[in-house]
Amino acid sequence: MDEDVELILEMAKEAMENAIDHLKHELVKVRAGKAAPSMVSDLMVDYYGSPTPLKQVANVTAADSRTLSIQPWEKTMLAPIERAIFEANLGLTPMNDGEFVRINIPPLTEERRIGLVKQVKTYGEDTKISLRNARHKAMDGVKASVKDGYPEDIGKRKEDEIQNLTNSYSSKVDELLNAKEKEIMTV
Repeated sequence: MDEDVELILEMAKEAMENAIDHLKHELVKVRAGKAAPSMVSDLMVDYYGSPTPLKQVANVTAADSRTLSIQPWEKTMLAPIERAIFEANLGLTPMNDGEFVRINIPPLTEERRIGLVKQVKTYGEDTKISLRNARHKAMDGVKASVKDGYPEDIGKRKEDEIQNLTNSYSSKVDELLNAKEKEIMTV
């Protein structure tokens, strides 16, 4: 019985950790005015009929702080890469010179910065919803164990532990969001 409750706690912690990792992955994609290969490396490109991540069909590098350079392994991939960037609707315009696809990253306007901050906050709220779902699932598991004969006082302590875990992960989300907001708003 005790192992069951510990397993419930471990699963909740893992789910919350995964939510934080997902948030970090999403925040990396939000550009703060600087060129970063991660902005496009996960885009899906049509590679001979099957969707493939861009990083598997080309070398993506930041030539400088305002330019991304994408060199496909095969020259026939230039057009599909261009198409994928246009279809991703990132607000970026790829330029094909026959060897590379170059993307100039325009400086962010104040309006665009505010829009990006809203997008980041949406990611944060989605992550907090995931945290609450993990907490809810764990709480239900502990309550079910108490019904099945697990000591009630220890069950209460485990519920408090779950709540504290949720609070700590929620504050991590806030820290990540504040750091990203500061990065976006810094001109």
